[in-house]
Amino acid sequence: MTDFRDRARSAEAAMRAVFKPTPLQRNDHLSERYHADILLKREDLTPVRSYKLRGAFNAMRKVLEAHPGTGTFVCASAGNHAQGVAFMCRHFGVQGVIFMPVTTPQQKIGKTEKFGGDAISIRLTGDYFDDTLAAAKAHCAEVKGHFLSPFDDEDVIEGQASVAVEVEHQMEALPDRIVMPVGGGGLSSGIRSYMGRDCALTLVEPEGGACLAAALAAGKPKRLNHVNNFADGAAVAQIGSRPFAHLHDLDPANTIAIDEDRLCTTMLEMLNAEGIVLEPAGALAVDALKDLGHAIRGKTVVCVTSGGNFDFERLPEVKERAQRYSGIKKYFVLRMPQRPGALKDFLNILGPDDDIARFEYLKKSARNFGSVLIGIETSHPENFVHIQYKLDAAGFDYRDITDDEVLAEFLI
Repeated sequence: MTDFRDRARSAEAAMRAVFKPTPLQRNDHLSERYHADILLKREDLTPVRSYKLRGAFNAMRKVLEAHPGTGTFVCASAGNHAQGVAFMCRHFGVQGVIFMPVTTPQQKIGKTEKFGGDAISIRLTGDYFDDTLAAAKAHCAEVKGHFLSPFDDEDVIEGQASVAVEVEHQMEALPDRIVMPVGGGGLSSGIRSYMGRDCALTLVEPEGGACLAAALAAGKPKRLNHVNNFADGAAVAQIGSRPFAHLHDLDPANTIAIDEDRLCTTMLEMLNAEGIVLEPAGALAVDALKDLGHAIRGKTVVCVTSGGNFDFERLPEVKERAQRYSGIKKYFVLRMPQRPGALKDFLNILGPDDDIARFEYLKKSARNFGSVLIGIETSHPENFVHIQYKLDAAGFDYRDITDDEVLAEFLI
């Protein structure tokens, strides 16, 4: 443990030649809500808006110290790891080749190009990440380069532990609890290995990518059959073997899995109330406060906001998911009688706080009824009780498809 702490401290000290420590800020809004002293470790404010450049810096630094002639660094990533590697390739003056899936949004490609400049080249390969990863490793072997893993590397884990080193420096005493996201495990294993048992830790995963919980249950890393990529910064199919070696004895009670739709409510809250832009993975630790509740009352809690690389083109989706989770937006398939005045009868059912957000009606001349896809927004969830009561009383035939994943994905 002491050796790891020493290495993490050395990594943190070396980083100061590249970027400043990220702020540790008390958040009055959250502190008042949870009756606790809530501090945010703002990893969304690094030069690349995530903590990933820490691990990339430390791994590259140690490789170049041991092998000064290393020619090319290779990685596979469509997100924050790519940007961290690109930034550090330019810093160290080395060449990097970054493999990305063909489906990677242009915004992410552009940001990676901006951070890396002439020091990197980007290769778009494969529709799925596994194909991209295989191509990256094959190229790395061909050019005899060094492959930079996003998390399954001891030097990367040491680099991510610098977050804990900074927290230690920035506080007079350690917090009662640190809450952090976990994906592949680099950040969480680094912080846990540095902090040991000096403070309580809560590790937070998206429900659609809870690979740590699966590994703890199986006693070894276990690949998930399906991953929901919404929280892409933490949606990993299998935790790294090296990070899991640091986390294998974690009490499962110290892990939380967060519903992706609920996560959207926190993203919107932090944006609207605090002006803080967080990507889905970056909001996991803040959202987990809802589950910790009385356990943190009166305590000092540090939440690691791990990233802020959010494409605002996704904002309508985030708002949609948040509204549906909060119960203030629903979708129905309604059988509308094909007679004059039927639509007016339906509209009279809606109250002053109800708004039609979507309406698609196909009139068919050979039928007595037509199908309507309708989306309704309202101010309070209980308003839908009144709407459905009135629909029943008026004899309308309808189906609530809000939580039908297949229909919702196809129609909405």
